[in-house]
Amino acid sequence: MRTRALASEFLGTLLLVFFAVGCAVLGVEFIGTVGIALAFGFVLLALAYALGPISGCHVNPAVTLGMLCARRIDVATAIGYWIAQFVGGIAGAALLFLLAKQVPGIQTHGAFGSNGYGDRSAVHINTGGAFLAEVVLTFLLVFVVLGVTHRVAVVGFDGLPIGIALAVIHLIGIPLTGTSVNPARSLGPALFAGGSALSQLWLFIVAPLVGGLLAALVHHVTHPAGEERTIADEVAAA
Repeated sequence: MRTRALASEFLGTLLLVFFAVGCAVLGVEFIGTVGIALAFGFVLLALAYALGPISGCHVNPAVTLGMLCARRIDVATAIGYWIAQFVGGIAGAALLFLLAKQVPGIQTHGAFGSNGYGDRSAVHINTGGAFLAEVVLTFLLVFVVLGVTHRVAVVGFDGLPIGIALAVIHLIGIPLTGTSVNPARSLGPALFAGGSALSQLWLFIVAPLVGGLLAALVHHVTHPAGEERTIADEVAAA
């Protein structure tokens, strides 16, 4: 079970980065901002149903932190998930980089689907604004994940609101920072983009984790204690 769960988190994060970030790198001229936002939402929606019964389909260190703080998983599981997610994000970016290199005119240095602020933001948002945006946007994502995977939620429909939430988050976040809300999603592309993408990477690791932590704290207040679903529950019910 543990090996399958780690493989699930690795594969899920790889696929999220390759397909969703790939839409931003390879298809932005054809599908625009709305298309990219929908791509992130649809990919996560599909992965939630495909991998959810195996690992919970976190594919995001901020979600894993929220689950840890909500006592849905233990520390050892969280550490394993974080490693799998970051490695998966790098692998997905590497695969996308190899594909992009085969397409004439595709710029892989400097941007490559990475996140940014200041001159690297479409609206030139400053550092504080970018940090606040990523905290709030990640808060929404993790709060929705915790809410719909709670035992009192409607079981079987977890993936739909999560996918919708991520799409909406990207609609507002893309002009601001390119939308991270996921440190693993940000790390992979930044490593291949280089330059200021790497120097600004810290924000897109720290801010989403803060947002995930805050979401877990608020969820503890808004939802009844002792009724959480765990990964073991999901696997047993599958």
